[in-house]
Order: sequence, then structure tokens, then C-alpha cells
Amino acid sequence: MASLIEDLIHTLKQECEVYKQMIPISENKTNIIVKNDVEALQEVTEEEQKMIEKINVLEHKREEVVLNIGTVLSKEPSTLHISAIIQLLQKQPKEQRQLSEIHDSLKQTIQRLVEVNNHNKSLIQQSLEMIEFNMNFIQSTRMSPGNHGYTKGASQFEMPNLQQGMFDAKQ
Repeated sequence: MASLIEDLIHTLKQECEVYKQMIPISENKTNIIVKNDVEALQEVTEEEQKMIEKINVLEHKREEVVLNIGTVLSKEPSTLHISAIIQLLQKQPKEQRQLSEIHDSLKQTIQRLVEVNNHNKSLIQQSLEMIEFNMNFIQSTRMSPGNHGYTKGASQFEMPNLQQGMFDAKQ
């Protein structure tokens, strides 16, 4: 059982490290979204995908370890959350403390990552709404019939530069 707990702690530490590495990537993604740099956004998304693949491998390993712990303890693995395993380690204070610390660190790291990703989601949604608005505006000006009293200079009208940030990144 002790080696299973050590495996669980080791796996969770690795998982936490990968999540911590994702935070600056996601924060950089925020700047890229604001700058509307599609190429850089693709690169960052590919980098995130590699990190997610690492997390999936670690998550699968964690599930196997919890399954083995459940087998040893004759408990249903679906009921063995990390907090439940921490409670079961009352006679092993060292392992209990280590598992509790990594659990707290993992929760905080994931919470920060969720905040950054929610902000990015909001920025992308605003960008999509702005694109839709501009598309509707362009379409409506092309389809409107009749003379609107434009002068010869009306054709000189320039659309605003869509490459610059057109939404509030300070949400």
C-alpha cells in the first residue's frame, strides 16, 4: 500500500508541474488573442495540446493507481477521491501530509488555470461577436437598395483596421 501511495504522490506532483507550466502559456495566449495574431495563436494551441497529452497520460496513470488502492482496501475506486485517500492515511502522517500538500497545490494551480482560460474564452467570444457584427454591417450595406445621398467621396470611406484589438481585454 505504501508504494501505491508513493506512486500516487509522484504522479500528482508530475501532473501539478505540467499544469503549472500551462499557466504562462495560457497567459501568453491572452496577449496573443488581444493582438489578434492568428499564427501565434495556432502555435500556442499546439503547445497546449502537447501539454494536454502529457496530462492525459498522467491522469490515466493516476486512475490506475487509485484503482489499485481501491483493490487493496476493498473499496470502490469511484468513491476514492484524493480527499478520501488522505482521510484513510491517518496512521501514516508523513504520506498524509505529502498527499494533502500536493492536493492543495494541484487545486490552486488548476483554479488559476481555469481563471486564465475563462478570461481567454471571454476574449474570444467578444472577438467572434465583433466579427459577426462587422460581417452583418458589411452585408447590410451591400444589400441596401437605392441612393443614400452619397457624394463622390463616399467611396473613399475606409473601414477601421480589424487587425487591432477591438474589444476590452481588461475584463
